[in-house]
Amino acid sequence: MTLKHELFSVSACLLLIVLYYLYLWRRTLRTPDSSAHSFNAKIRDRWVDMILADKNNALLAIQTLRNSVMAANFMASTAILLIIGTLSSSEKISHWLLQSGLQTLIPAYSIELSTLKLSLLILDFFIAFYCYSMAIRFFNHVGYMIGLADSELTPQTSLYLNKAGLYYTLGTRSFFFSLPIILWLFGPCFLILGTLLLILGLALLDHVSS
Repeated sequence: MTLKHELFSVSACLLLIVLYYLYLWRRTLRTPDSSAHSFNAKIRDRWVDMILADKNNALLAIQTLRNSVMAANFMASTAILLIIGTLSSSEKISHWLLQSGLQTLIPAYSIELSTLKLSLLILDFFIAFYCYSMAIRFFNHVGYMIGLADSELTPQTSLYLNKAGLYYTLGTRSFFFSLPIILWLFGPCFLILGTLLLILGLALLDHVSS
């Protein structure tokens, strides 16, 4: 295989992902209730309305937001550990891929190509860390806004909570996208296979069963 195969596989995978999200966007416009993202946003809006409508729900709000912050904090810590682990073992992984006896499965060209793939993997984990950190930030803001129990802040509270949910989703998606990148280390064919598996999994997650 040549560098041309690598470029073709990357272009094909990017095109597949773009086409999937265009399809998801159009389906959401036609039938918003079929999208998990729209459904979750609606649920968060209703949750804010319920919490602010009754002061007795304050404890429920604290527990829910605490659990959300803890989950986002755990995932952010996991992303950092993955970044550190990839950085510390990147040179060993590159040499193993280049010197391994599995040359039929691992089309290696140079140490630079393997390093590029690992760098993209690290970037993916960094994006996950950033998104989870932003989710924690917005969850904390929602906590203060809920504490005021001011019905006039309901739209802003819902907006912040949905932003937190969006960042959490983006962080999780970043972890999902690491699968094709990891498989790409073993060759462009594995990159395409990983992307197809990713799209199949996203299609199942993004659809709300009626």
